[in-house]
Amino acid sequence: MMKIDVLTLFPEMMDSVLGESIIGRARAKGILNINFTNIRDYTKMSHGHVDDAPYGGGRGMVMAVQPIMSALEAVSQSGEKPFVVYMSPQGKVFNQNMAKELLEKEHLVFLCGHYEGIDERVIESAVDMELSVGDYVLTGGEIPAMAVIDCICRMVPGVLPEEEAFTEESHFDGLLEYPQYTRPEEIEGERVPDVLLSGHHKKIAEWRRKQQLYRTWKKRPDMLKNAPLSDKDKKYLLKYKGKRRGTAKFIEE
Repeated sequence: MMKIDVLTLFPEMMDSVLGESIIGRARAKGILNINFTNIRDYTKMSHGHVDDAPYGGGRGMVMAVQPIMSALEAVSQSGEKPFVVYMSPQGKVFNQNMAKELLEKEHLVFLCGHYEGIDERVIESAVDMELSVGDYVLTGGEIPAMAVIDCICRMVPGVLPEEEAFTEESHFDGLLEYPQYTRPEEIEGERVPDVLLSGHHKKIAEWRRKQQLYRTWKKRPDMLKNAPLSDKDKKYLLKYKGKRRGTAKFIEE
């Protein structure tokens, strides 16, 4: 079973989100082992402080080495060092491939910083990976950590009803997902595409693949560079070469 520990100043915040919905149910069933550790519980600093003023001056405070390292030691008592991920705007931008890599780790520890960050010596001595969820700054690492944990955990066997529930989604295979429809068949003149009502599974699969290619070409063309494309996919995409993305129409044939 994958084990995840989160070192944070706000464990209740983490538990309130990751204790609900699909992830919460998987935790309740014992499929996921996710724990939240309050860094403040391990501080030896006066008045329960976990931060101090930065050397060299400057605004804000910096999270100190001792509380973080003591909390990390407390969740690492099995003898083997866990894989430590520090959520940081300086880290590599998270994507689905990184989620697949992290899924292979037996024990993950997510470190959530606050204030002006954490003492650099923690990063140098204990952190295995710095991760960012985008080129912007948030008030702490909790929200990014929750996003990453959710992305990883939904791929753990048994968390979702079927593997197809995530393998056919946007980004999993390098392309965006095809459009989805449900009842009724028609709303205000807008009908569900006939092919989806045909019951012809091969044609439906072909239609969905073309939609994936078209949507990715239109909305995220940068993804096509690294997507695993067949010769048939490439031939289909040639139909759009040189066309404006805002005006091209999807070709159903």
